[in-house]
Amino acid sequence: MSRRFRVGDHVTWNSEAGHVSGHITQVHTSDFDYKGYTHRASADDPQYEIKSDTTDHIAAHKGSALSLVED
Repeated sequence: MSRRFRVGDHVTWNSEAGHVSGHITQVHTSDFDYKGYTHRASADDPQYEIKSDTTDHIAAHKGSALSLVED
């Protein structure tokens, strides 16, 4: 099981453009639709919505793709 994050946590992840960082804005513990796709999530394996620090882009990722940024 991956690390658990909370709303407001500052995280980083690897994207096609390189490493990106942002703050978690929402935690999903059940399946949800995002950008035309159904994302699978559960209480045991949540997904997180993260707002990029540098753009208005919102990304959705599982906890296994994220690392906590130590501020």
